[in-house]
Amino acid sequence: MTIAPVVHELRPVPRVDGALRACVDLPGVILFDSARHDSRLGRYSFLSGDPVEMFSLQEATVSRDPFAELRGLMASRVEATLPGLPPFQGGAAGVLSYELGHAWEKLPRTDIDEFQFPAFTIGLYDWVLAWDHLDDRCWIVARNRPNLSAQSRIDDLIERLQDNSGPPSAIDPVSAATSSDIVRPIQRDITALATRSFRANGPAELQSNFSQKSYVETVARVVDYIRAGDIFQANLSQRLMFPARESALETYLRLREVNPAPFGGFMAHDDWAVLSASPERFLQLEGNIVETRPIKGTRQRIRSSVVDLFTRDALRESTKDASENVMIVDLLRNDLSRVCRPGSISVPKLCELESYETVHHLVSEVRGELRAGLTFWEVLAATFPGGSITGAPKVRAMEIITELEQVSRGPYCGSLFYLGYDGRADSNILIRTFSRRQGWLQCSVGGGIIAQSDPESEYAETLHKAAGMIRALK
Repeated sequence: MTIAPVVHELRPVPRVDGALRACVDLPGVILFDSARHDSRLGRYSFLSGDPVEMFSLQEATVSRDPFAELRGLMASRVEATLPGLPPFQGGAAGVLSYELGHAWEKLPRTDIDEFQFPAFTIGLYDWVLAWDHLDDRCWIVARNRPNLSAQSRIDDLIERLQDNSGPPSAIDPVSAATSSDIVRPIQRDITALATRSFRANGPAELQSNFSQKSYVETVARVVDYIRAGDIFQANLSQRLMFPARESALETYLRLREVNPAPFGGFMAHDDWAVLSASPERFLQLEGNIVETRPIKGTRQRIRSSVVDLFTRDALRESTKDASENVMIVDLLRNDLSRVCRPGSISVPKLCELESYETVHHLVSEVRGELRAGLTFWEVLAATFPGGSITGAPKVRAMEIITELEQVSRGPYCGSLFYLGYDGRADSNILIRTFSRRQGWLQCSVGGGIIAQSDPESEYAETLHKAAGMIRALK
């Protein structure tokens, strides 16, 4: 028999930041945060924690299905979802690191992986605090556990939400779990790498693993690979690092305020946290329709409204940026064709302009009809990591990225995702994202390199993308 969850609507509607503050001490706390509200892309937010079970994989290998155990457990549970409520009402949710791609392709590994982020960490959540920002409503959706009733969970959450006035710095769910025995060797490695100051109106302690000169030279090496016929495009990034001197929560609350995004999010587990202000959807599955929204093409926002209009027009008319975007659209069409019905893939939007707090972007949409019998797990296997943050052809681009960046990406360019019991799913690309571990914040910024790329301009683009993140550090 299918058992429906227990639902309680909250009045007045709690603020998302206040609710996160109230629940941040829960193990495996996770937030899908549409801080930039939009009727289609930023309508819902979801908060949960204290999962029934947590799954983690430290290192992915090509011969092993990384989701086998979780896939079987979810298939064995018969859980109802209710119509008229936001789409995620419990299920699997978590962080997929970029290196999870090793599960499906034989790829080289970097020699430098100081932070040792898991390939994935996924919880099975039995309650959700769900907001509908369009209708200004919020519900607690909870399910019974053997040792905890749904109503008890609802009562506990109501009590937490009524007592969330404490300062966010009162709790640091990450650093409290840090072991000094682990910190020492990791910080020694970081000190060796982070010797190059990053100058973009940021704090003096902000460091990069590239100097401007070395990044420009590395872009030129990518262009050489393109001209040699190895690839058409590769996404090259530099990693910024900053000593974390406040709680993960404090940093995230500031980030969502200064750089609101439709696909933002927060997850804290054990001694690490991921803090994202991502503007990019990776995969959405609604019924049998799969959608991905690659971003390629960026311009810095200008304070002068008149000049900003010219900046937008320049991005719209840029053949270089359009070419970059179209290459990735073609790659994603190919990826989706592995799991979608032949002839069903379409591109409803191509190179449309979207404006965010600090940058303008060119965004496209690719959709397809999932073949019968396949699920979100198969879609992930066919497409991860996203083409917009790897390049084309994908595998060769990833090999070149590993060679030139020299450090593991961890959560950067991975994904924060949820998958409900009814099969509906949504996920982001973890760009504009801080990863926090062992007393450090890291945030990588990069861009797609093609044959027409100008190395100095590509370096400047990374500064533009970092601007909103750096504001969150001040």
